[in-house]
Amino acid sequence: MSTFDLALLIYSVVITSASFINFIKLDYWWIRIWDFPHLQLTVLALLGLLGWFWAGQQMDGVLLIAPIGLLITMLYQSWLIYPFTPLHRKQVPSFASAKGNGQTKDNTIRILTANVYMENTHMPEVRALAAKHKPDVLMVLEANQQWKNELAELEETYPFTILHPLENTYGMLFYSRYPIRHHELRFLIQDDIPSIYAQLELPSGQLVHFYGVHPMPPSPTEHYRSTERDAELLLVGKEARTRSGPVIVAGDLNDVAWSHTTRLFQRISGLLDPRIGRGLYNTFHAHYFFLRWPLDHIFVSPHFQVQSIHRLPNCGSDHFPILIELTYVGEQTEAEVPKPEGDDREEANEKIEEAS
Repeated sequence: MSTFDLALLIYSVVITSASFINFIKLDYWWIRIWDFPHLQLTVLALLGLLGWFWAGQQMDGVLLIAPIGLLITMLYQSWLIYPFTPLHRKQVPSFASAKGNGQTKDNTIRILTANVYMENTHMPEVRALAAKHKPDVLMVLEANQQWKNELAELEETYPFTILHPLENTYGMLFYSRYPIRHHELRFLIQDDIPSIYAQLELPSGQLVHFYGVHPMPPSPTEHYRSTERDAELLLVGKEARTRSGPVIVAGDLNDVAWSHTTRLFQRISGLLDPRIGRGLYNTFHAHYFFLRWPLDHIFVSPHFQVQSIHRLPNCGSDHFPILIELTYVGEQTEAEVPKPEGDDREEANEKIEEAS
């Protein structure tokens, strides 16, 4: 075996192993971190296959492991990513503009979420973003006291607020044009990681259950396991399933759209992902185009249709903000609501119990 053959074989084994290590049901960060770069692994697998055929390698013996492994990797990655392309059926329908009228306007909500990165000092750009896009709801994550002070003028435009700045990168600032009829600042799993629950009243009088979340990620610098993150998302998902009215869950979930945890969250909650059938809308990392994945999310109940969804320009953070405009149309019976499968409920309860 030549040096080139050995190098290509090692490359193929590494890429293939990295692609499937997420099947190991352990919550350690060094396993769960591989849930994220599936798009990058797809590209690396394709490059490996092209390199194999370009070099005219022989298809025999142990070397067969390389092209077969890379091909299986590409098929698996494509299966994960395909739903987030325009080729897939939209999970949340687009709103038909022909229905536009005053009642539509009164049932429409524009939401802008932005993880601003606590050390970032581009506060004027965030204020300008809010002034330009005029969201009805603005949620700022990783906000400390300085961010609260610098964004204080927003309170003139947004009279309804839930403001909880923290110096640990988990502060939350919530601004709303619409009345907040009830709200709770909650610490579901960890005492220093807040989340928000709010009942928003649309101009039509319709109440919307809104959850704002930002759980801690599994990483060598944050937490050695994903259990706490997963448990918080699943707690919110279980509660969302019990709500009879429209529900929105938004925030930096510190998880990607195609991971087992996010798909489990959808099945437990019954919520839909507006990106399915539209695009990835990668929000992290804003500074490195080759290391991007969808980390900031907005999930909705089948009561909504999408008018628009956009990834907005970076404002000095490592995340891109995301803006979505939704219209409440009533529960759509034709919607394919995700439902728990197999032992989903048992798995969710075990995660929650382990983290509690």
